[in-house]
Amino acid sequence: WDNADFSRGVGTTYYQEFSTLNTAKPPFVRDVEAKVRRYMRSSYSAAWTLKITWEKAPVYAAQSDTRKTITYQAVLTTDGFRSYILMLYQDRGMQWDYSRLATTNVLIGYT
Repeated sequence: WDNADFSRGVGTTYYQEFSTLNTAKPPFVRDVEAKVRRYMRSSYSAAWTLKITWEKAPVYAAQSDTRKTITYQAVLTTDGFRSYILMLYQDRGMQWDYSRLATTNVLIGYT
């Protein structure tokens, strides 16, 4: 795990909230529900979902190199009883030079 650094004006963070209780569900929410059903092997119908995207995030400290970035998302979703998080990474999107990080035992995701 390492820190992103947006202090040099490179990269952007976006978020989008989907409140779907008693409303039609957009394709993105239906896709999240399908992933939860598949991975958890249970029925699931989202009441609320939050998508956060970190786009072209440079590694901390950005003054060293702002050309090598990463794009990833965290998707939080709940049906009011159970809550899940999906961590999504752009395919081949890790551009950070891990050999120059303070720590070299780099992981993508969480444990």
